[in-house]
Amino acid sequence: MPTPVVMPQMGESIAEGTIVRWIKKVGDQVERDEPLFEISTDKVDAEIPSPAAGVLTDIKVREGETVGVNTVVATIGQPGDVAEAAPVKQQPDGQTTPAPTPADKTVTAIKSEQPARSTVEGSSRNGRRRSSPLVRRIAKEHNVDIAQINGSGVGGRVTKHDILGYLERGGLKPASTHAFTPAPTPSPTPTPATRIARPTGADRVEKMSVMRKKIAEHMVLSKQTSAHVYSVFHVNFSQVEKLRQQKKAEYEAIGAKLTYMAFIARVIVEALHHHPTINASIDGENVVYKKDINLGIAVALDDGLIVPVIKNADEKNVLGLSRSIADVADRARAKRLNPDEVHGGTFTITNPGQFGAQFGMPIINQPQVAILGVGTIEKRPVVVDDAVGIRTMAYLTLGYDHRLVDGAVADQFMADVKQRLECFDVNDC
Repeated sequence: MPTPVVMPQMGESIAEGTIVRWIKKVGDQVERDEPLFEISTDKVDAEIPSPAAGVLTDIKVREGETVGVNTVVATIGQPGDVAEAAPVKQQPDGQTTPAPTPADKTVTAIKSEQPARSTVEGSSRNGRRRSSPLVRRIAKEHNVDIAQINGSGVGGRVTKHDILGYLERGGLKPASTHAFTPAPTPSPTPTPATRIARPTGADRVEKMSVMRKKIAEHMVLSKQTSAHVYSVFHVNFSQVEKLRQQKKAEYEAIGAKLTYMAFIARVIVEALHHHPTINASIDGENVVYKKDINLGIAVALDDGLIVPVIKNADEKNVLGLSRSIADVADRARAKRLNPDEVHGGTFTITNPGQFGAQFGMPIINQPQVAILGVGTIEKRPVVVDDAVGIRTMAYLTLGYDHRLVDGAVADQFMADVKQRLECFDVNDC
């Protein structure tokens, strides 16, 4: 029996995905769990494994197309199931077109029913436009009436792209092709949406990758959603460095690499237990205090950034965190992450310091309310007991959502993190 291949949901609130590349072609033999195609969403790029062994008999969605989750994109069957070229019939004008197959007739029948069905899909019975939970949440946070937005989805459904474009235009409806709309009054200052970078003859122009576009949308949404504020702390890593040197060989003997990030992650999950507001999220007018601590670790790729999540990170020691961080980072770069490993994060750590940055001002990963940026860790001259000494130091930056997290709460959290790092594994510190 043929096995349908569907677009997976690669994260909470993800409603669609774009097929970037088909790894297999029609007629190719595939094994169960063998990479079949590559997709891109605003959470992750990933290679999707085949749900069954057999032959790829049909590809329904082409490269570059975006479809909703659970949409059938291909079929796995047996060698004899591969569709043959349809016979060609002559048209009155001399042109030739393939004769309709039974599948074509079914599609035609569905299309003939589309106008009536689209009307139902586009609007609910009370006259409001249909939309996803993510779109409704964005609309609620920005006090936007979805009924005022012209949807580009099936039957006029309002998509994420529609509402983000609406917000970028300052809440202005796009011109309708079915009714006259007065031209807006010109603004003396152009908005970001109207500023166009005009390339010259010497410039190279490339289309943005799917991942780059998704990152851009996610970052703009976060800045429009959260009131970003930052606190920067200078932290002494000398004790951590001492422990790293003492235990490095021991960890390497069991196949683990002891990094600063493992110590930072351990301290963060301990501090989150004592500062639950930092591990919360906002849901409309409610605050959701997360029971679990799921740590997102930002991983830089050649063409973007993704954030795999270590679930229940507070249950792991330094060794466990070291292995988990290395594992998700390696599989993220190889595009081998599972769908449940890219959503559900409650707090994120990003490490611009690995490239030499003193510190960064990271954007919050929605729907979280805080993110930690780790600056480069290096030896610096500092004042110790009224004398100048050399210590291993780094700047840690906490970006937080001022809608929920006050400066005092953020600084108390960071002071706790600083104290735990500087006194790691020291009883009388």
